[in-house]
Amino acid sequence: MLDTKKIRRNLRNVRNNLARKLFDTRYGRNLLINSLGPRVQTMTLDCGDHIMSFSPGDYIGKKIFRKGHYEREHVDRLLGILKERRMLQEGTTLLELGGNIGTQTIYFALSGQFARIVSVEPDPRNFDLLRINVTQNGLDDCVSLVNCAAGENQGKIDFFQHQSNHGKSSASRQNASDRKIVVPVKPVGSILAETGTNPDDIGLIWMDIEGYEPLACHSMQALFARRIPLYMEFSPTFYGPNQSAAFVQFLAEFYEDCLIFREDNNSTPAKVREIPTNEKQFDVLLFDAAI
Repeated sequence: MLDTKKIRRNLRNVRNNLARKLFDTRYGRNLLINSLGPRVQTMTLDCGDHIMSFSPGDYIGKKIFRKGHYEREHVDRLLGILKERRMLQEGTTLLELGGNIGTQTIYFALSGQFARIVSVEPDPRNFDLLRINVTQNGLDDCVSLVNCAAGENQGKIDFFQHQSNHGKSSASRQNASDRKIVVPVKPVGSILAETGTNPDDIGLIWMDIEGYEPLACHSMQALFARRIPLYMEFSPTFYGPNQSAAFVQFLAEFYEDCLIFREDNNSTPAKVREIPTNEKQFDVLLFDAAI
């Protein structure tokens, strides 16, 4: 007589083993993450040398689930360039404007290059995950978190939350579906004072704040006067032609040389005054060649 329970159990085991093999592939992980409904608000993934919690409905979360990281190679590439050019001193403080959920924060911390990190993030959705990720990776003692935007003056600003890519939320509405909230804005000097950070300890500025860079930079002139290396997303698509040109002129008052990074991940050396203002968006590292 057939043991139907045993047959069903064996079939389930075969099915589950096949599913595990499928979901252990990049295609399978992509299939799984995109099939989750809105009831799954947060996931936590063992990424090898760290743990990362994220929203599975978010663009960055999907990338983390599929690849195990989000653009970690950008951090590694930057640190390699700074070391090669002897522009990176161990034991300094990283100022991170646009911490998002803490991907780059964690990667920088794991590098061991910085004694401390000050991470600033305005979006409360991201900030909650940023705080969780810092804590669950045991980094509370070396990472200070500030929930605000970095800008020229203290106050409040309208902030638009992108619904499918939380990293694209910004002070400028990009889509009709963006949700408007109000967030605090503080000058960088105030942020450093609030976190008990000596400006002289800053060794690198990492900035990705979706078009708000010109206003944030105007509050960092004391740091720029020391020619602290600045890595940021440069977005003429946000600034417009006139503000892009004015921004380049402002940066050229402090920095002479830069490296431009486009989607091919290759770097192009240039003078800061020659930063192109007719392209949509790219990353740029500004530095003083004399350092």
